[in-house]
Amino acid sequence: MKISQIYVNLPVKDIQKTREFWTNLGFSINEQFSDDKAACVIMNDDIYVMFLTEEYFQTFSHKPVPKGDTAQVLVAIGLNSREEVDTVVNTALKNGGTQDEEPQDYGWMYQNSFWDINGHGWNVTFADISQFPSE
Repeated sequence: MKISQIYVNLPVKDIQKTREFWTNLGFSINEQFSDDKAACVIMNDDIYVMFLTEEYFQTFSHKPVPKGDTAQVLVAIGLNSREEVDTVVNTALKNGGTQDEEPQDYGWMYQNSFWDINGHGWNVTFADISQFPSE
């Protein structure tokens, strides 16, 4: 079996601010799956993030939406260069996101991260597998 697409569903308070945040980072919105309750952010041709108002999100799950300073999931995305990683994180910070931790350089992999305006954690990485340590 092979998965053909991934849709990550995340609750948010304000759809319009969320749309603006992610388009400012350079991502597109799939308007076919977006309205006043949802914004479908296109990560690539096969991966989408469905940001849903908290009320709408609750129609998909009987569990409560986390409130306050909690973390339920950290989403990791891989980009094509260290420069792209820092550009995305710095743009997120300029648009209301917050720094999660200082950038980490492992030689073969570089990681930077942020919390978006809704409190969701994003680890943004670039990895050069050819430099992966053999021991």
